[in-house]
Amino acid sequence: MTGKYDFVSIEEKWQRHWAESRMYYIDEDDPRPKFYDLCMYPYPSGDLHMGHVRNYTLGDVLCRYKTMRGFAVLSPMGWDSFGLPAENAAIKTGIHPATYSRERIESMKSQIRRLGAVYDWRREVSSFDPAYYKWTQWLFLKFFESGLAYRDTAPVNWCPSCQTVLANEQVQGEDGVCERCGTAVTKRDLEQWFFAITRYAQQLIDDLEDLQWPERVKTMQLNWIGRSQGCEFDLEIPGSSEVIRVYTTRPDTVFGVTYAVLAPEHPLVGPLVAGTSAEADVARFVEEVRSATEVERLSTQRSLDKRGIDTGRTVVNPANGREIPLYIADYVLMTYGTGAIMAVPAHDERDFEFAKLHGLPIEVVIAAGGWSGENLEEAFTGPGTMVNSGEFDGLSSDEGKVAVTEWFESRGIGAAKTNFRLRDWLISRQRYWGCPIPIVYCDGCGTVPVPEADLPVLLPEEGVEFKPTGESPLADNEGFLSTHCPTCGGRARRETDTMDTFVDSSWYFLRYCDSQNQDEIFERAKVDHWMPVDQYIGGVEHAILHLLYARFFTKVIADMGLVGVREPFSRLFTQGMVRKDGQKMSKSLGNVATPTEYFVSHGADALRLYNLFVGPPSDDFDWNDRGVEGMLRFIQRLWRIANGEVAELVERDEDEADLEILREAHRTLEKFTADIEGFAYNTAAAAAMEFLNSLYQWAQRDQAPPRRATFEAIMSIFLPMLAPMIPHVTAEIWERLGFDGDVHSCPWPSVDPDLVRRDRVVMVVQVKGKVRDRIEVDSDISEDAMRDLALASEKVREELGGLEPTRVIARPPKLVNVVP
Repeated sequence: MTGKYDFVSIEEKWQRHWAESRMYYIDEDDPRPKFYDLCMYPYPSGDLHMGHVRNYTLGDVLCRYKTMRGFAVLSPMGWDSFGLPAENAAIKTGIHPATYSRERIESMKSQIRRLGAVYDWRREVSSFDPAYYKWTQWLFLKFFESGLAYRDTAPVNWCPSCQTVLANEQVQGEDGVCERCGTAVTKRDLEQWFFAITRYAQQLIDDLEDLQWPERVKTMQLNWIGRSQGCEFDLEIPGSSEVIRVYTTRPDTVFGVTYAVLAPEHPLVGPLVAGTSAEADVARFVEEVRSATEVERLSTQRSLDKRGIDTGRTVVNPANGREIPLYIADYVLMTYGTGAIMAVPAHDERDFEFAKLHGLPIEVVIAAGGWSGENLEEAFTGPGTMVNSGEFDGLSSDEGKVAVTEWFESRGIGAAKTNFRLRDWLISRQRYWGCPIPIVYCDGCGTVPVPEADLPVLLPEEGVEFKPTGESPLADNEGFLSTHCPTCGGRARRETDTMDTFVDSSWYFLRYCDSQNQDEIFERAKVDHWMPVDQYIGGVEHAILHLLYARFFTKVIADMGLVGVREPFSRLFTQGMVRKDGQKMSKSLGNVATPTEYFVSHGADALRLYNLFVGPPSDDFDWNDRGVEGMLRFIQRLWRIANGEVAELVERDEDEADLEILREAHRTLEKFTADIEGFAYNTAAAAAMEFLNSLYQWAQRDQAPPRRATFEAIMSIFLPMLAPMIPHVTAEIWERLGFDGDVHSCPWPSVDPDLVRRDRVVMVVQVKGKVRDRIEVDSDISEDAMRDLALASEKVREELGGLEPTRVIARPPKLVNVVP
């Protein structure tokens, strides 16, 4: 093997080979066991960033590794290509979003190929392609038929100046102003489309248990769904036939309810204050609240001062018959529970603060151990014993919850209730660049679904005007709006809302299984062959919504009889973020490191290896150019030893050093394999680097020149082992050394159990020169490990009598002397 390590030409050569050979194109009739390896499909921004590089490198290592382990690996790629950025670009530049998206897809695809990542490109999908969104619309119709898609009123951000709806990210600053004109944004109620995800809330909880997902992601999903067990009951309103239904998880505290609170959007707010002295003040308060986001309203960091107002009305606490004041407060949401709460200031921190601000009574009804009737300095929120609660005094909190609920049920004013924080999914977006909702409105027939035969409902590409105000071009595009009713044939108008882009990403992994099918959404046999995804890889920022919606879609589609699985992703891995100078990489901050410059300066293999070596893949890390330099040096060292530049190989008999380097090669392979299986890519890479150091020492030792047969045996292990991580250089060295075939086509090397077996010896442990213990250890044990074992010995600890040793002297592998 001769020649310079020219990484640019070598990498381009092997990328052409993989593309032309289609060696990673997979079909369902492949006899090997299947493995579905999937990275979250990206938004086509135009340039890869280092987060992409890390994500796709992780997935590519797994694809290549599993292929070498004898699996038929499905590894597809596609594009989450609808969304606001392309529409904003059209407003600024006049370039149509379709043109904008296609250009950026081609740019990103070329960069992904330059990284050396391999995919079955036949299966490529783009959410903005009518061949894809036809089936997104078809799914909407199926949801509509089953009652899972429905229309209801919901508030949106509204700019009075631009006369348009704004996405949350277009509302800027603490004052909530329009990003385009600076006008204060208000709320406006609009009829919008929802998916009834709440019907699947309990299933979404139950089915999490068996998934091999990070526990923190499972916890995030559980918290978002927010299942709670409690009691719902009615509060009578003196002077009114209406009642207010409230929900609580603490029915054991109802005797301590000293006021009640309605959400500002509650339908009883207006009628209850109409004609009263509080009407004007309440109306002003409600209007002020409408400009706040839910996040702001639920924040525990904001003071409760001026966040509530007395209605002047009262309600009756059904536990003790007392009339208590009724307030309105912004921290109560109409979209959770009943839109009304009972307030128990003695046992809820927020209620306590609110009561202090408004001079409301604070009555203890749950006593902590040792409480003797004194006033509380802060709310006691834990369990305890019921007091000041009539016949329930003396019950524990848990006993009281059951007893009070049964008491309310017996009186017909309440019942046990399971609630979920999860709300139905609002999918309407007042935007152009999204999947059109296949609905028309007819004055005679009402809301009418578009017939399946007429799908897809296409976005108009001609006569589309992107206004600086951001108003959707569909709203006044007569060619799109005007249509005929499928039922009566009369004049009708199309729905101008488009779907949330999360809808597109909630089923793309199913379409990959049969992406070219023009006759149906996919063939069930193909989907059942590949699904579920065996390994899903992406950022933790998608841990809640995308994963939740994808799980919901899969369950609905399974209930339609279209797939045989109810969970889409068996295993999930969430990689950490790539930062620079302690901050997330961002063009606006000027701290972006682009992969293309490193392809030229260091090569794709060095860039890949740095992303793998720098730390646990699940952790964030700070970008460091010196790290890429170090990876390039490692690859150059590998090239030099393979190229014969380190030492000349000779034919000679095998000696003990040859056997030892072979043992180390197999032990490294054993560790490397286990680390790859466990996503510990950083420690796998470190083990490979340690072994290369040992290989250099073996090749350069004075006693004998490196033996050719030993070197070739080592390379037949080391190169395939490294191939998934640094695919280009290993393929080139393999070919130049004259090994058969392609390194990526050969099977994963096997560990020789005889070579990895370590001899065992007895380690003697002395304290003050006297033998106190004997421990069996590996013959190659390190000094640190010897010290740790010696100090962990019960006999040694007993001899030391709690004292720390002044010195621990290790003589590997047989002797440790502990000096008190």
